[in-house]
Amino acid sequence: MENTAHLLNEIDKKLMILLRDGRTLIGYLRAVDQFANLVLHRAIERIHVNDKYGDMERGVFIIRGENVVLLGEIDREKEQELNSKLTQVSVEEILDAQRREIESKQEKNALLRQRLKQRGINNNLMLEDND
Repeated sequence: MENTAHLLNEIDKKLMILLRDGRTLIGYLRAVDQFANLVLHRAIERIHVNDKYGDMERGVFIIRGENVVLLGEIDREKEQELNSKLTQVSVEEILDAQRREIESKQEKNALLRQRLKQRGINNNLMLEDND
């Protein structure tokens, strides 16, 4: 409970949260419980692909504490500085870029699996972790 008590100091602040599945959420922390479950208000999911990003509106978002990898308050000056180096695109465009990026990684992994198999190496477990 001691660690989650520190989260109470973050109530009503704008936070960025990195989830275990790789998603990034940004929103205002409204509630936290003893398990570090979080409630974000006005949440967006930010998707980055290379030098582009897009924001998907998520509204109220409930996050299980065990899925949080990283959590931090957003420094508005640094956010503006970083966003000036990136290009914001529409949700449709960033989702399409994300899909192409995933397909490219899958093709590379399939080719690597094929090459390893040709050499008599069965390394599927290692490659699955990197997908």
